[in-house]
Amino acid sequence: MNLHIYLGLLHQGEQTLAKSFRQVSEGHGSEPDVHFLCQSLAQQCDHHEKLLLPIVQQYGQDSSADEPERLHAEGLSKTRSGPVGLLRDLQDLYLLASLVDVTWTMLEQAGQALRDRNLLAVVEHCQKETKVQRRWLQTRMKQAAPQALIVAS
Repeated sequence: MNLHIYLGLLHQGEQTLAKSFRQVSEGHGSEPDVHFLCQSLAQQCDHHEKLLLPIVQQYGQDSSADEPERLHAEGLSKTRSGPVGLLRDLQDLYLLASLVDVTWTMLEQAGQALRDRNLLAVVEHCQKETKVQRRWLQTRMKQAAPQALIVAS
């Protein structure tokens, strides 16, 4: 069974996403909605990690396997400045959230095959929140795009 590989990938993905939400929150503190909502979304990711813990204890985790390692995304180590910087940072967050979302989907498939109700309950809760994170990021990028791309800097 290789479920432990994707549990490791998801664990690392949630940690990276939480850290990146916090980085964007701090780096774009002049945008109150971005600041406060990114802090809240980081806390959601932290909560996802806690909910995942019993599943990891049951099946194990491995984040050192070669193949999935290629899928690991680097988190944001610094933020960019200005409207274009905000747009690009939000886009990076969206990519990270998409990786986490599709990994939850893979775990859902495994949970269905295993008929593991606990795993499925965790996936349902966390994936729902991850989808909301992605929708907010997409909406916020749409809001920021005209200012960033059209208005002279």
